[in-house]
Amino acid sequence: MLGAIIGDIVGSRFEWHNIKTKEFDFFSPECFFTDDSVMTIALAEAILASGGQYGDLGRLAVGSMRALGLKYGDRGYGGMFKGWLASSDPKPYHSFGNGAAMRVSPCGFAAKTLEEAVLLSRLVTEVSHDHPEGIKGAEATAVGIFLARTGHGLAAIRDHLSRNYYPLDFTLDSIRADYAFNETCQETVPQAIEAFLESSGFEDAIRGAISIGGDSDTLAAITGGLAEAFYGLPDELARQGLGFLDPPLARIVDDFRAAYPRAAQRPPARD
Repeated sequence: MLGAIIGDIVGSRFEWHNIKTKEFDFFSPECFFTDDSVMTIALAEAILASGGQYGDLGRLAVGSMRALGLKYGDRGYGGMFKGWLASSDPKPYHSFGNGAAMRVSPCGFAAKTLEEAVLLSRLVTEVSHDHPEGIKGAEATAVGIFLARTGHGLAAIRDHLSRNYYPLDFTLDSIRADYAFNETCQETVPQAIEAFLESSGFEDAIRGAISIGGDSDTLAAITGGLAEAFYGLPDELARQGLGFLDPPLARIVDDFRAAYPRAAQRPPARD
């Protein structure tokens, strides 16, 4: 899940100033963590608190998202979600925003089976983003991460996600010129998945996601979770990424990574 946070941080300075190329400084003093990172860390905290017993995960997710969301209230939350955070009794509001997918990576790393990846993503998503497209976007991301970290090749991952979620019938080059900012799952998740599937490594995946423009931090967060699961995370990038976080947030990330290390210790299959 640190890969999603790094994607968010690297993409943060391009959200409102898109760059249509892969050539840019990866980390910059202008980078910062956004709501994507805060909510990802909140779900990691909820999963840790559940102790592997997920019957109460939805409630734990709501509690962690509200606690960290209100503590870090200036990190760019959407209007509806900001109201959800502030409510004393937050209810799902039929959203299909891409926030459902940008925060879900801990589920893909914690799941022991494909079925559990689906279950966990639904439990943490339906508490706010209960529209079918919101649930689908989160599930596709969590499932992709599970497949990537358990040794499936790029072709197999593409096939599974294409058959079950989105027709991945485009390339980044074919959409780069015209792709624009969009906050929906259905116009963000497929593009983020494609950036991962076309990549040659973790950093290249992030660069590809940012290169198409749009909601750059969220695109790169979704791609970053997938890319970390597949390639692993270079130690230096992990160190630099953690350095952008406040110490309490970094501690949750460290605790989660210790509890749920990436499973595949061999080089990932390419085919």
